[in-house]
Parts: sequence; C-alpha cells; structure tokens
Amino acid sequence: MRISGRVGYAVVGLGHFAERVVLPGFGSCRQAQLIALVSGDRDKARRLAKKFGALGFYSYEDYSSQCLAHPQVDAVYIATNNSTHAEFTLQAAAAGKHVLCEKPMATSVEECQQMIDACRAHHVRLMIAYRKYFEPSSLDLKLLVDSGKLGRLNIIHSAFSVYMRPGERRPAWHFDRRLAGGGALPDVGVYCVNTARWLTGKDPVEAAAYQWTIDPEVFKEVDENIAFRLNFPDGLVMQGTASWGGAKESFLHVVGEKGWATLAPAYQYDEERRLYGRIGGRWFEKKYKVTNELALEIDAFAECIRRNREPAPNGTEGLRDVAVIEAIYRSAREGLAVKIG
Repeated sequence: MRISGRVGYAVVGLGHFAERVVLPGFGSCRQAQLIALVSGDRDKARRLAKKFGALGFYSYEDYSSQCLAHPQVDAVYIATNNSTHAEFTLQAAAAGKHVLCEKPMATSVEECQQMIDACRAHHVRLMIAYRKYFEPSSLDLKLLVDSGKLGRLNIIHSAFSVYMRPGERRPAWHFDRRLAGGGALPDVGVYCVNTARWLTGKDPVEAAAYQWTIDPEVFKEVDENIAFRLNFPDGLVMQGTASWGGAKESFLHVVGEKGWATLAPAYQYDEERRLYGRIGGRWFEKKYKVTNELALEIDAFAECIRRNREPAPNGTEGLRDVAVIEAIYRSAREGLAVKIG
C-alpha cells in the first residue's frame, strides 16, 4: 500500500514515555500525523487526545474493532508493556496497519517471530523503535567506524544506567518479569546490545554475564544490575553494563587498531552529546545539541511506508537483540558462557 501525504498514526499505550516523549514528537514531524490514542484509561486518552490534537481516542477493548478500523490510521506506534507487544502487533497486521514497536520487541524470540510472520503475511511494514539509527551523533560514529579510520575494531565498552524504583513514573509492570521480560537488561541494556550490532554490522556468537542486586526487596523478579560480555566472530569483544541502581548515565566507547572514539552520553534522548577520540595521535571532538529523536524516527518509518521500503531497524533486528538478551540471562543463571544461536 503506497500512501501519499502524511502517514496517520495511532499511539497504543500512554505511559510516561509516550506522554512525555512520543506524543510531543509528532509536533515536529513532517511526514506523519497523530490520528488516535489508545489506553487502558479512557479518560487519560481523551485528555491527551485534546492536548495533542488527535482525532480519536479509544480503550484497549476498542483497539481492534474501532481504532484499527479508522480510515486515517495507517500505522500504530506500540508503547505498551513488553508482554503485549506481540498481541497488539498481530491485531494491527491483520487489519492491514503498519507497526512501529517499542523496544524490546517482545519478551521471547518466539513472540518476535510471530510478529515478523504476521506482518509479512499481511504485507505491512514492521520497525523497532531504536532511536540511534536516526540521531546525528550516532550516525557520525557509524560513519567513522565504516570509514575504517579506527582500523579493525578490538573492544567496545558500553553502559546505560537509570535509577528505577516503583512509583508514579515507574508503573509496577516494570518489576514484573511476566509483563516486562526482565529488568535493566531489556529496558536500557538493549541499547548497548543493539548499538554494538548496528555499528559493526555483526552478530555476537557467545555471551557471558553476571547479575547482582543491592535492593532485593524491590528486585525480586527482575534484574537491577547486570554486566555482560559479548564475543563476536572476528575477535571483537564487547563489555556492557545495564543498571537500574545508578544515576542516569550512558556511554559508548569503541577501540580500534588505529584509534578510539567515545560517545557520551550515548543513549539519553534529552541531553547534549559529545563525540570525541583520538586517531593516529590526533584528537577530535564534536558537540551535538538536543534534537527531537522521536520525530526523526517516526518520520523515517512514515517514509518507508510511503515508498513501500523495508525499514531499518526491522523485525529481524529486534528478534536478534532478544536472542542476545536470552543468552545473557541464561549465562547469568548458569554461570557459564552461552552460545548465541
């Protein structure tokens, strides 16, 4: 289906991130427009529809029968809890609607494959919401790696931490393994995993991990802190850390035979960034102002829909990240290195 004009979106799930980041992002979009909102709280959906100019608002019960039947809804942005990503994707695909799904794609590889299969069967596009593919500093780092100026990569270090405790901004589902699929690793550690794969264009073949907590009363079911090592087939090794126990902070450090580069902060969406390093004995540094990454992402998917083009990152990339996450968790449980199939 080729679409002329702006692509109409319904946003499904109106939690803190959707309300504070996703919905405002539509105000800066050039190729997309907000058509409808879907929430478990119909009053909230009504209030936010009025605030952000959406034409319709629906409950989850009305999602399939009414929202997906709206003639101006071309695509859905799924921002619900992780365990429902597959369910909402399958319903959207069956209705002929394209899907932009928040990360992690799902809570298992099997669910990811169901999502991919459904979208293929119904000839709709599926993209996973990794902002880094469109954000200027990350694109510059990707160009630097691809240029070969750093030489063959040997080491990647990356970490992402936020302080997470139950409360108004952190609903209980985040701490429920059945609903979230895990804690810090699928929430923030997935950025480290996906970005390393994207930068190098390679998939890791082995994972080793260690998990710990300093607040066992809160983190009974999900991980508070996890450190992991990913081995790539050509000798590249990544060291990553994901934490819900520290101040908000992130970095990405890439070391090659000829030089190194660091992006910091690497993954936050609301802070200025610096890309700096040293190549052949010469220092470089570039600063980046805050940009509306969600608008870039939403517009990029809209362009793929309009031009009938496969998006990047697609469902296959999301599945591979979930496969890596599963291997990391297995290694942490068993205390052994785990092959990634």
